[in-house]
Amino acid sequence: MNVLVLDKLAIGYKEAILAKFPALVVHAAVKEEDVGGFIEKADVLMCARISDALMQKASNLKWIQAVTTGTDYITRLPSLKKDVMITTTRGIHAPQVSEMVILLMLALNRNLSEVVRNQDKALWVSWPSKLLWKKKAGVLGIGVIGEEVARRCKVFGMEVFGMDIVKRDIEWVDHFYGPQDIVEVAAQVDFLILVAPHTPETGNIVGAKVLAAMKPTAFVINLARGELIDDDALIRALREGKIAGAGLDVYRQEPLPSDHPFWGMKNVMVIPHMGGPSDVYVEQAMAVIGENLKRYLSGERKNLINMIER
Repeated sequence: MNVLVLDKLAIGYKEAILAKFPALVVHAAVKEEDVGGFIEKADVLMCARISDALMQKASNLKWIQAVTTGTDYITRLPSLKKDVMITTTRGIHAPQVSEMVILLMLALNRNLSEVVRNQDKALWVSWPSKLLWKKKAGVLGIGVIGEEVARRCKVFGMEVFGMDIVKRDIEWVDHFYGPQDIVEVAAQVDFLILVAPHTPETGNIVGAKVLAAMKPTAFVINLARGELIDDDALIRALREGKIAGAGLDVYRQEPLPSDHPFWGMKNVMVIPHMGGPSDVYVEQAMAVIGENLKRYLSGERKNLINMIER
């Protein structure tokens, strides 16, 4: 079986796969230019995203194992055949994403970016620290990641408002709402945290109405997808002081264009999509990928982990 790995960590994945499945033929490509003719005979593709031009050449493809949770960069490709199975690594990202949420909340709340700017100028300026303690966090998307975000917020003594289409009794969530209640929640919380997938229902869910409901001392934090936020509405709210700031890890266009307004805003922390990756990502992902390969090689097709219903 021919396995194509197209990813920045492709070599690490190849080594990990061959250590468990030495009979496989694995081609590691860090960039699409490295794929070559292997795409035409690949049975399995491992990637986060791929161009439609390359997908057109995948005539033998049977299964795509996404190395991410989201698959919208793959499923929206016109050349993706309907009979190709897709699985994800959903469930492995809770540690790193939840840590990034806490990092952004602490940094924004204590104005860490201004401290760093002052250090560059050798300026000794201090102010009383704002605490996360007793603050209110609204978490949109209470899946594996959202639940871990909620748990870590409780460690800091925060009050947690969860929002999800499936209401559950979770120890770390003090109040549970549906996504349709986001305006009501936004009016109460100090941090509006987005970790929900991008769907037709969540697209632009944070728009002018939600931002207008927020307190002028509140922050938006997005580690989901850029499409969840109406950028124009957010920029207006930030410039007009309707909200205190934003911590952003994902954007509608990546890399973020150099002339984008977010770069020049002192009340915005621009993170270049670093929330998901980690220094042990291959090890994390292989917990899912290794089991799926084992099942696939044994002939299983309907019981792979994190199968996407198309």
